[in-house]
Amino acid sequence: MPTADTARKPKKPKKSKKPTEATTATNAEPSPSGSHTGGKIAHLGDFHVLPRVAVIAALAAPVGAVAALVAVGLLKLIALFTNLCFHGRLAFGQTTPGSTTHWWLILLMPVLGGLVIGLMARFGSEKIRGHGMPEAIESILVGGSKVQPRLAVLKPVSSAISIGTGGPFGAEGPIIMTGGAVGSILAQFLRVTTDERKTLLVAGSAAGMAATFNAPLAAILLAVELLLFEWRPRSYLPVAVGAVTATIVRGPILGTAPLFGGAHVPAQLPSSTYALCIVAGIGAGLLALLATWLVYFSEDLFARVPLHWMWWPALGGAVIGIGGLVEPRALGVGYDVIDQLLTGRATIGLILGILVVKTLIWGLSLGSGTSGGVLAPMFMIGGALGAAEGLVFPSVSPGFWALVSLAGVLGGVMRSPLTGIVFCLELTHEMNALIPMVITASSAYLLSVIILKRSVLTEKIARRGLHLTREYSVDPLEVHLVRQLETPATTTFRTEHSAGGATALLREALHSGDADGLLAQRLYPVLDDSGHLAGVVTRTDLLHGAPDDPRPLSDLARPAITAHPDETLRTIANRMAGHHVTRVVVVPRDRPGHVEGILSLRHLLEARRVDLHEEQHAERVLIPFRRVPRQPELALSAAGTTGAGGDGSDR
Repeated sequence: MPTADTARKPKKPKKSKKPTEATTATNAEPSPSGSHTGGKIAHLGDFHVLPRVAVIAALAAPVGAVAALVAVGLLKLIALFTNLCFHGRLAFGQTTPGSTTHWWLILLMPVLGGLVIGLMARFGSEKIRGHGMPEAIESILVGGSKVQPRLAVLKPVSSAISIGTGGPFGAEGPIIMTGGAVGSILAQFLRVTTDERKTLLVAGSAAGMAATFNAPLAAILLAVELLLFEWRPRSYLPVAVGAVTATIVRGPILGTAPLFGGAHVPAQLPSSTYALCIVAGIGAGLLALLATWLVYFSEDLFARVPLHWMWWPALGGAVIGIGGLVEPRALGVGYDVIDQLLTGRATIGLILGILVVKTLIWGLSLGSGTSGGVLAPMFMIGGALGAAEGLVFPSVSPGFWALVSLAGVLGGVMRSPLTGIVFCLELTHEMNALIPMVITASSAYLLSVIILKRSVLTEKIARRGLHLTREYSVDPLEVHLVRQLETPATTTFRTEHSAGGATALLREALHSGDADGLLAQRLYPVLDDSGHLAGVVTRTDLLHGAPDDPRPLSDLARPAITAHPDETLRTIANRMAGHHVTRVVVVPRDRPGHVEGILSLRHLLEARRVDLHEEQHAERVLIPFRRVPRQPELALSAAGTTGAGGDGSDR
């Protein structure tokens, strides 16, 4: 495409030539109407994919394998600390804190564990505090997806200590952070973009979660709904590779069977069951609100404690110990309790104990800044809620209400309903429960998003002064083309014209108030002898010039930033941002030097205005037995505005 560098050297202007050299509407054609769609646009596709995505996806495979081994190691480490602290033995077999025969260990060990975690956070890395997901999100939002290598060691060790000493947490949050650290560290050794580093970080996080729960699809969905902030091939493909690789590596070590026994849901359910699923969803949503409020009430409470935050996890450990004396089975990850709830084998005492004690000690201790995840506690609390409802609701199958309420609590707490539904399916392989879980999770999600602005996973991000939106939609600039909004270049100049003459002409128009002529435009194409685009000058350039400047305009002109009529507005917005301009010249693909029109920042806002109108304007289209007059459609055009300018900026 022609620029000022390719234009022919102009002849020296004659002294006698008057400063009226501007050509009005002689070198520009009207832009196509907004309704014109043209033929097939070969250069545009459904997705923007570069071959490099295959390289990043290949790198995600070793990230997934390592994250799987780290996840397995974390589970074994939790079992080791549990055996050491509560049973005094060096063993990696699964056990529970509540099975100890010494009640004083239940009271003491959580305090000691909290003390160790506080010391690790103070002298190791403060980022080990919390349940892992907000920290992963923050590193993506503001940290360039760069995770410190020491965090890959400190986070799993601190979480193993926290859970192994009786903490009522899950391993998934820490392994999400640790798996993400694996991907980030690998990416930091390579020459990659920030987005590619983010993708490898999320691939590691999804891999760790997939390996922990044998739930690759739920891990991918969690990555999409909570960590990626986009749904594009460049991010989905590496994440899928990482999650699948981790699941394959996990299989020979931990097995491929579902983590929990199914509820044996029958294929046919009565209609009343679906109605009660809405009630269960409302209950799950209310519990999600309570749990979220409790966590941050606790955080605010600890912030007022007149002690250094290093001591807070020990205080949280005291809360855990007291709760453990009331209901010992509320301590630890509690996979055995979840299994009892989902198979209908839980007693009323266990159901009520978990529902009350687990909720309290989890929420209050997590606010102390200790290290542990939220998913496993939500499994237990949600299952207990459903089991309690099952005492009143009609019986469907053992554990049915526990299963659907579990999905509901996940949908309400994480505000990721698809993840919650698929998670429960992969944990139990109960396909017959799909529709009830969709109803329950969606009802809880509806209640949660209406009442709460943020979830338990994102509130901490907001408290650190950051904003995270989880609404993913197609950019309206991506679905509209340049030719729908461009305006004609009504005024152009020739390269041989004098800069002073153009300045005098513009000042004369300014003095006479000629708003429909020269002043209607803020960017002026400069054409060479053959009428091809040689550069551009702005209105500011000319107004700040001297009327007696003898230089040809070719000396003053800047290289033109151009657009094609069949390019998307999003492409042009990125081009404007990259070149720090607010206007571009539109040139056809088949005639690169021909000026067709001007596109400005105002036109991009016009496209967004149309999108806003479609979102907010309510109308009744069909009215029975009444003839409705045809309303004019809101067209994508710049009609009604002046010229090619209008946004008040030059370039």
